Amino acid sequence: MKNNVSGIILNVVEIFKSIQGEGANTGKAAVFVRLANCNMSCWFCDTDWSQSHKMTVMEVLEEVKKLSNPNAYPDNLLIWTGGEPTLQLTDEILELFQDYYNCIETNGTNPVPKRIEYISCSPKVSPAELKKNFTRVNEFRYPIKVGDRLPDISELPKADNYFVSPIFLGEEKKRFQQIDENIIYSINYIKDNPQWRLSLQLHKLLNIP
Repeated sequence: MKNNVSGIILNVVEIFKSIQGEGANTGKAAVFVRLANCNMSCWFCDTDWSQSHKMTVMEVLEEVKKLSNPNAYPDNLLIWTGGEPTLQLTDEILELFQDYYNCIETNGTNPVPKRIEYISCSPKVSPAELKKNFTRVNEFRYPIKVGDRLPDISELPKADNYFVSPIFLGEEKKRFQQIDENIIYSINYIKDNPQWRLSLQLHKLLNIP
């Protein structure tokens, strides 16, 4: 089984070590595997798919090993992100990564593999669709801009954390004005809806690679 899986080809944008910049795991060291391809077309997406390249699962594993300490479980966060990682990631693939604490960042359009241990969902579908795909997630992180309204928490699957995440927009020269507008809107939204919490994209604010 493992030998067969190890030769599977993944379309990868990048693999890197950094800190998690948003959500409940903010500030924790993590290795990120950013997979290419997505089934949505979000206007605020900041991933450049033209830079993706083919890697075998074993090549991905070797690169992850170079960047992490697999003996540090459960503090060895391995975050599968994208794009939409559920388009490529399977339980068979994750069997090779069982020494890591496997997390996923997903848009909610598909169920996630059972071997995923932490689900961070940034929903791009309706609450009804989310309930088809999940019974529970670790966190919802809704991207939000001025004027956006979110579903009532009672409409969503159960979660440990419910975040709003102000969208960072535009060119560098315009970014901070737009950040301010969306952050202020998010803060006021949370004041009126205190079951939600604020999650800033710290890595972008601090320009952390």
